[in-house]
Amino acid sequence: MPGTAYQPPVAAPYAEDASKSRGRRWPEPDSRTRTPFARDRDRIIHASAFRRLKEKTQVFVAHEGDHFRTRLTHSLEVAQIARSIAKAMGLDDDLAETIALAHDIGHPPFGHAGEDELQDCMETLGGFDHNVQTFRVITALEKRYPHFDGLNLTWETLEGVVKHNGPVISKLAKPSWRAIVDYNRDYDLGLSTWASAEAQVAALADDIAYNNHDVDDGVQAGLFNMTELAQVPLIGPIIRQAHDDLPGLDGRLLRLEAVRRMIGAMIADVMTETRRRAEEEGVRSADDVRAMTRALVAFSPDMAEDLARLREFLMDRMYRHYRVNRTRSQARRILREMFQLFLAEPDVLPPLWAGRVHAAEDKSGQAQVVCDYIAGMTDRFAIEEHRKLFHLDIWTSGAG
Repeated sequence: MPGTAYQPPVAAPYAEDASKSRGRRWPEPDSRTRTPFARDRDRIIHASAFRRLKEKTQVFVAHEGDHFRTRLTHSLEVAQIARSIAKAMGLDDDLAETIALAHDIGHPPFGHAGEDELQDCMETLGGFDHNVQTFRVITALEKRYPHFDGLNLTWETLEGVVKHNGPVISKLAKPSWRAIVDYNRDYDLGLSTWASAEAQVAALADDIAYNNHDVDDGVQAGLFNMTELAQVPLIGPIIRQAHDDLPGLDGRLLRLEAVRRMIGAMIADVMTETRRRAEEEGVRSADDVRAMTRALVAFSPDMAEDLARLREFLMDRMYRHYRVNRTRSQARRILREMFQLFLAEPDVLPPLWAGRVHAAEDKSGQAQVVCDYIAGMTDRFAIEEHRKLFHLDIWTSGAG
């Protein structure tokens, strides 16, 4: 029986309107071919930091296998889900996609292990937060244009990058958030309110993507199997239903079918709960979304509870698995040793970066330069850089 043909949704009254964007910090002529949000998306895609995501860890280090997700493939999956949800709900899909593509652009190598290590290294030197690092990349560290540093993205995109998980006013006293505090002083991003519905969609799309691809990658890596997953809330009933609907399906296709169905179930839940909240709260404009005392875009309580159980399973069987722990330990050691060396002997850095360290006003400023250099590395580059700096075998092998 043929399905119902796709019908474009009517624009939601609380959607962002690209034609009414609050603009850019440094005014530029409008594009003749793209909306401001689509132009932001293209600037993210062309950024050097975005390209480097191709060899940054999601869970498994990038050199461990070509079939596992990296930060780049994760960001693309988040963007696809965000765009699909936004379009189906009548929101601005360009804005949702842009925020999704940008959300991990400041992540250091080696995933959460790298983030944890840089937080420790910077604890007394200004702190580190990967969300703030993302903001610094798109507002300062990317240098591609003659008239400004960063990408000069629209107010709505910057707001979404900073606040996609909710108001951040409680974080502003942290030293690691100084860059955002300083920027906000000259260009107010409304840090005490919720962000747009599109930004919230991007945040939930991130949850949907990583829960599903971690299930997929965990099975592929042999950390757990489909029989064990079948006992876990949310994914378990979906596996059993897929098995009943498609008897005889081999394990690989059953896994892919279950993940596909789980993504669909989570998207449907978000859309239903968001529409319920919009009606309950009387949301009629984008300003109404920002004025809410809770998120507009959310999972239902039942879905949130099932997801918590799934995350407990993944934490126990994947994130704390001894193989992953070994990789985390190695990764943290690599970054710690490089950070300490670069800070003590900045002249071993490439000349551009060494010059920035020497030009810094104090130890915290020097540490920030070193942190920026390390945070921009890919997994592969970090491993090779560490080998050149700490392993004598390169002297006899002729490498380096």
